[in-house]
Amino acid sequence: MTVCDGFLLKPAKLFDGSRIRSDLLIKVTRNGFCHLVKNSESGGVAPKIIDGILSVGFVDLQVNGGGGVLFNTDPTPETLKAILAAHRRFGSVAILPTVITDAKYVLEKAVEAVIESKHQPGIIGIHIEGPHIALEQRGAHAARFVRLYDPGTFQLVQNLRLKEIPVMITLAPEVVSMKDIEALSETGAIVSLGHTNASLHLANEALSHGACAFTHLFNAMPAMRNRKPGIVAAALNSDCYTSIIGDGFHVDDEILKFAIRARPVKDRLFIVSDAMPTIGGPSSFKLYGSAITLKKGRLINSEGKLAGAHITMAGTVKRFVSALGVAIEDALKMAISVPANLINRPDLASLENRHVKDLICLDDDLNFERDLMDII
Repeated sequence: MTVCDGFLLKPAKLFDGSRIRSDLLIKVTRNGFCHLVKNSESGGVAPKIIDGILSVGFVDLQVNGGGGVLFNTDPTPETLKAILAAHRRFGSVAILPTVITDAKYVLEKAVEAVIESKHQPGIIGIHIEGPHIALEQRGAHAARFVRLYDPGTFQLVQNLRLKEIPVMITLAPEVVSMKDIEALSETGAIVSLGHTNASLHLANEALSHGACAFTHLFNAMPAMRNRKPGIVAAALNSDCYTSIIGDGFHVDDEILKFAIRARPVKDRLFIVSDAMPTIGGPSSFKLYGSAITLKKGRLINSEGKLAGAHITMAGTVKRFVSALGVAIEDALKMAISVPANLINRPDLASLENRHVKDLICLDDDLNFERDLMDII
């Protein structure tokens, strides 16, 4: 069977972007695009049976590297292709390549690479994480590159947005003024608060000026306390989109459960991998010229700090269901629909009119099996 023939698929279970269904067929056209039809509309044609769960691929809004390469180290279109290829092997079909705090020229080259890759399927924009962050909450970001906000960053963001390229920018509101947050937001960029010591009041003020998201909840932000709720409480009590790293190392599983239950609005918490070059690559790499090594599932730098994560979106979905007790539909939404909605790309969560190469298969235990193309 080949795509050029056109055919019907009958998945045992199908995730349609909001729920799991068993009453639909997928009609794949001769050019490989998919359409959902009811079981009764098969026209007498026997469909190919697909076991497990069929879904569109994952949407990851924080990807530092993969396949042995790091975006910061070599911010080129070729690097983006290599990173995307590495993550597609594990079911992620749409990514925001992430450039973290670095020299100005690195950010400039990263922006150029994303602009050149605008028409590359799967490269859906850019996540600029830093450099305008709190020094005390820099995490693995190099202190020497942390800096105050400057007009150059706005110009880069504005240039991207004028080309209709999605931008997420993570910043600390104590470093970037409310006026500048508002200006960034007005370009259409997603202003996300992170790597910050912001108080509850300051975080809420930033939200009132256009910030609309929070980056890797609990990490690189002060702990919530009974009399100092801080930015964590601002995130949990808001209706904003909030990312979280679910590898079990960045945030304890009991806290992950709490965060999932605590949100006042459904479908606002989403998964990011925060993946590094070790996904689909060797077990070590260099960041800022220093070795980062994978040890018992953790990526550790020379300071003993976590330096990104070694987990895929597929692995996180499986963990959320098996270890946290999250419903399968909710875990899939956190990895597909919610991030797609945040960047105003609901089409990324839809099977309708998607190419068959963007569909993935999970077994009944939520292990990523393969791309659908490998089956048909």
